[in-house]
Amino acid sequence: MLALLLAWSMWFYVQRILIPHQIVDAAAHDHPRGNLSDLYPRWLGARELLLHGRDPYRPDITSEIQRGYYGRAIDPSRAGDPQDQQAFAYPIYIIFLLAPVVNLPFSEVSKGFFWFLCIIYAWSLLLWLRALRWKARTSTVAILLLLSLSSFQFIQGVKLEQFTLLIAALVATCVLLLVNEKFGVAGVVLGFATIKPQLVMPLVAWLTLWSVSDWRHRKAFVWGFFATVGILFAAGEWFLPGWPKEFLRAVVAYRQYTHAASLLDGLTNAKWGPVLAGVFVLMTAAVCWRLRHESDQSPRFVLVFALVLAVTLLIIPTVSTYNQVLLLPAVLILILHARDLYSQSPLTRIVWILAASAIFWPWVAALALTIASFILPAARVQQAWALPFYTSMAIPFAVLGLLIQYAFQILPSNRASPVAAELR
Repeated sequence: MLALLLAWSMWFYVQRILIPHQIVDAAAHDHPRGNLSDLYPRWLGARELLLHGRDPYRPDITSEIQRGYYGRAIDPSRAGDPQDQQAFAYPIYIIFLLAPVVNLPFSEVSKGFFWFLCIIYAWSLLLWLRALRWKARTSTVAILLLLSLSSFQFIQGVKLEQFTLLIAALVATCVLLLVNEKFGVAGVVLGFATIKPQLVMPLVAWLTLWSVSDWRHRKAFVWGFFATVGILFAAGEWFLPGWPKEFLRAVVAYRQYTHAASLLDGLTNAKWGPVLAGVFVLMTAAVCWRLRHESDQSPRFVLVFALVLAVTLLIIPTVSTYNQVLLLPAVLILILHARDLYSQSPLTRIVWILAASAIFWPWVAALALTIASFILPAARVQQAWALPFYTSMAIPFAVLGLLIQYAFQILPSNRASPVAAELR
């Protein structure tokens, strides 16, 4: 019942407090608001290429995208206009995923995509539970589903129709296939996840190292992945010759007009951010190297997945909250081994409490604002719209810190890590 209350309050906060605030703020500052769908630029680009043979990377397509996404073409000379041009900055082969719906009205595609993302994210949670071999009670699964589908990270992603949620589901599918030793199919699945390459390339590097370390047994993953990516690249070249160059130009332009920076850059500066990113990458690489021979049946294997995804959030050039859905496996591992971690040492208990507080704060703040909305005027409650965001920057660091502590706890031992049978 508490999980249900928290879930309802978060959705109420988004629908009745946050979005109304954004609408009022946009009107006051002349900010354009259209469909605000991350799907729309990709759908329009795919439709124009497949139906009309138009290059989706061209400026005229970008202007058409802006008229749908923002409601009008943005003007750099207007102070209230956003910097993100919403250009088609994805690999061209995303058109193959969208080909079945390019003839449909976008309103129908958008509604279908919303529910599709809800279903596959819930499914990805169940896949992670199976990969972790967590035989949870039905009530526990229900609680985890309620909290996952009401986390602000998920709600923001599904409201913006973000492909990150699809990537999260593909990664979860890949993990379960590897655990079940379906290496070739796992490679194919991860190949399709490269539609957002920045989110999966660190994972690809780890799995390539892992596969090469036992080539005879795991080579099917490498062949499956690179064959899939090769076919997608070739098919994209057939439809739009020279697309890789245009894609790279679009990525460079995106980083320039959005002033893209990593989470580490935002917390430090452009000089020290890359240095800290290098430190995290080297630390993760050391763990990956040490566990490169680990069996796919080992709990450490899934732990490395969670670790790589958590570090990815720190080093990619974006601080979007919805990307934190990739922390789901790390959070599940920390919940599963909560008793173990909490009983280790006073320092571990402090980190565990801080991490749990950071993760649960958005729900607590949303509940407080929801209650306040029934007592205070809407305009006054909307002034506190940012309250649930206070820990958003801290969550990846808190989760990663606790995950690293757990990794060091089990790395020195050759025995399997303890697995709690149930969340109490």
